[in-house]
Amino acid sequence: MKVKELKEMTMEELDQQLADIKKEQFNLQLQHVSGQLENPARVKELRRTVARIKTIQNQKVEG
Repeated sequence: MKVKELKEMTMEELDQQLADIKKEQFNLQLQHVSGQLENPARVKELRRTVARIKTIQNQKVEG
């Protein structure tokens, strides 16, 4: 997800997006443990997206 798209979201939408990503991360972790993970790069991508969302949330709170 692009930073521009994230900045246009409200805090509630960002919270929902973060919850969805956390669920997907959990599912990917289960796939990894069971040896069925097809796209390991997705884990890295989601981790970075979480960091982007949290950064934008902090900017909205502070600024």
